[in-house]
Amino acid sequence: MMGLEYAVVIEKATDNYCAYVPDLPGCVATGKTREETFRQISEAIVFHLEGLKEDGLPIPEPESSAAVVRV
Repeated sequence: MMGLEYAVVIEKATDNYCAYVPDLPGCVATGKTREETFRQISEAIVFHLEGLKEDGLPIPEPESSAAVVRV
């Protein structure tokens, strides 16, 4: 399981930030700052993958990617 790299989307909400992983439906996290949200989603990914493994379900391959476009 180590070595997998999943794309993470972090969005600004009204009073906090939220994050999700497109390749892991249901894997979400929130935090007061972008940095806290990144830590929370990192932990959520590990927890999510451990749950899939315990349930005997396949670990999804990372397929999504993200890019920043400057205009």
